[in-house]
Amino acid sequence: MTKNYSNYTVDDLIKKASNYIEDNSELEKIRRAYKFAEEKHSGQYRVSGEPYIYHPLCTAMILTTVTADCDTLCAGLMHDVIEDCNVSKSEIEELFGKEVAKLVDGVSKISKMHFSTENEALVEYYKKIIVGMSEDVRVIIIKLADRLHNMRTLWALPVDRQKVKAKEVLEILAPIAHHLGIHKIKSELEDLSLRYLKPEVFYDIAEKLNVTKLERDNAVSDMINTVSDMLAEHNIKFEIKGRSKSIYSIYKKMESGKRFNELYDLLAIRILVDTEPECYMVLGIIHSKFRPIPKRFKDYIAMPKVNGYQSLHTTIFGIEGFLFEVQIRTHAMDEVAENGVAAHWAYKEKKNLNGQVQSSTEAKLQFFKSIMELDEEKMSSEEFVNSVKNEVLNNNIYVFTPKGDVFELPKGATPIDFAYKIHTAVGDTMVGAIVNNNIVSLDYELKDNDIVKIITNRNSKPSKEWLSLAKTTQAKSKIKNYFTKSEKDIYIERGKDALEKELRKKKIAFNEFFDEENTKVIFKETKVNDLDDLYLNIGNNKFSPSYIINIIYKKESISESKVKLSQKNNDNDIIVDGIDKIKVNLANCCNPLPGDEIVGYITKGNGISVHRINCLNLEYLDNRMISVKWNDNIKNKYLTSIIVYAQASDDFVFEITQKASSFNISIDNIKTLRNADTFIYEIDLWVRDVEHLNNFIRNINTLKYVVDVMRIMK
Repeated sequence: MTKNYSNYTVDDLIKKASNYIEDNSELEKIRRAYKFAEEKHSGQYRVSGEPYIYHPLCTAMILTTVTADCDTLCAGLMHDVIEDCNVSKSEIEELFGKEVAKLVDGVSKISKMHFSTENEALVEYYKKIIVGMSEDVRVIIIKLADRLHNMRTLWALPVDRQKVKAKEVLEILAPIAHHLGIHKIKSELEDLSLRYLKPEVFYDIAEKLNVTKLERDNAVSDMINTVSDMLAEHNIKFEIKGRSKSIYSIYKKMESGKRFNELYDLLAIRILVDTEPECYMVLGIIHSKFRPIPKRFKDYIAMPKVNGYQSLHTTIFGIEGFLFEVQIRTHAMDEVAENGVAAHWAYKEKKNLNGQVQSSTEAKLQFFKSIMELDEEKMSSEEFVNSVKNEVLNNNIYVFTPKGDVFELPKGATPIDFAYKIHTAVGDTMVGAIVNNNIVSLDYELKDNDIVKIITNRNSKPSKEWLSLAKTTQAKSKIKNYFTKSEKDIYIERGKDALEKELRKKKIAFNEFFDEENTKVIFKETKVNDLDDLYLNIGNNKFSPSYIINIIYKKESISESKVKLSQKNNDNDIIVDGIDKIKVNLANCCNPLPGDEIVGYITKGNGISVHRINCLNLEYLDNRMISVKWNDNIKNKYLTSIIVYAQASDDFVFEITQKASSFNISIDNIKTLRNADTFIYEIDLWVRDVEHLNNFIRNINTLKYVVDVMRIMK
């Protein structure tokens, strides 16, 4: 049974803290924090019926089990006062200092953002919580202690709320505790969650453990005595103890298909020594007497886990044929294994905590780095949370560079993911990979402990096919960014060329047009920051070159028509309200077709420019509109453009050409673009009217490899 901390007092807390905090002023600060919280929570009660102050006191007691420093204990005692007692951050800062105020404020922000494993509308909260905790790891440790005490008293809530809270802990908070390396909190969170999510399973395993307890205890006791005698003979100073398997870990193994009596490590011992060489000496002594099981040996001392865990693991045939898992580690390693990040806290060396903890955390936990890297990719909230669950919280593999540097990747990751994990430049210039001295393909699935060498060539560049080979969001995002930048450069060049060409046609000198005063006017009007931004907007057709020139010269552009109309089209196909025999041009920015609603614009010296009523460029034209309409008897064809999104097909162009011919449609031009999953085709067509075009679009939409078709404005 979990101990009921509600019988504890602040004196008990001070006594526990004084085991590792020697400064009396810090102990007095903890006492003041308790008195402050007690006063603010006066008159408040928990659902379980006890005075509210017991909850922050219990949270602080849990924090002492991971040897939390003074400021963390103070923040644990006051973690609810901002949210529940109308206390300001500045008030806490004035009484207890900036560090405590920052921690209390951080926990308060997390507490306001309720986790949910069901409601996708709350995914933004996940993002803020997980990224926010990276700012100071102590915030999330306080939150874990807070939640652990809530789980201990979860019986006070209705059954449906119990299950919601338990699922939330199991899916989000327990994995975070695991990655922080805080085994004792993680293990209890998992057991308590299972107790409320699947009580029948929990109590069934607990009963099986009780039935076999005496037999197991006797076997472990005999094994401890035997190993102790062996180590004493070799004059090794050691500590040895039995280790119990958590109910949740047993449940997970049984869930994977093992029966209860097949579990190797229900019987386990842990041996603690002073030095690393002694760990290997102990391993040799044990293996000299007890036969190890093949493939069950793990050397986490030479190759630590990313959360800093170090230990030797071996499974042996022990006394009377029982299988024993044996863990061998130093006392320092054991502290890291139990307390994780908290074991590195600097107060033990009487150094300043601020900065020391953070540098240690940042160096040891790629977990946090991965979170921050994902946040920098600017993905949607839902994508972010899915990525965190799939790439950070799941079981991962550990892959090495030839120099021995270790990188954490999700299962199924490829050399492409590894290359981009090292550095963006390595990924962008990658041409191949060597894994364990063998050349592999880029779609090779990396395995735990693989040694990977990336081959690069500075003249090489990524392929869009890599998007389907990469596993991590980070790698995919960096590949997309490369091509976005490349396409951006193309648009900039295209926009610059178009503007220079239009200036030459109008016999305007480039330097004269972009003098200091004109440039300011253009940037203000178009809301761009620099020339590249301006060229980009021209290149992607947001602005026409004529529009940019007219900002300065206030003259209408030369004909924007690129439609090959016969001479009689100007006279017959479009009727201008109240005017005969006037020059009419169809604007190439929107390519109006018979059947479109249209409007005319009176140009200076170039007749009427006809636009679709929804053309974006109309907002940039001044108020010289005139009513126009299509003639009822139209015999000409008009140019328009469509975009086709399709899956790969060698016969696409042939089939589209055939379809167009059957519809009496002429294809003027086909441009092929390609992204990760689909081909994109931009097609210029000559059609009679909107209905003619729509019938064609509906028909090619039926092709099995066509994803979508749409008409576009240029």
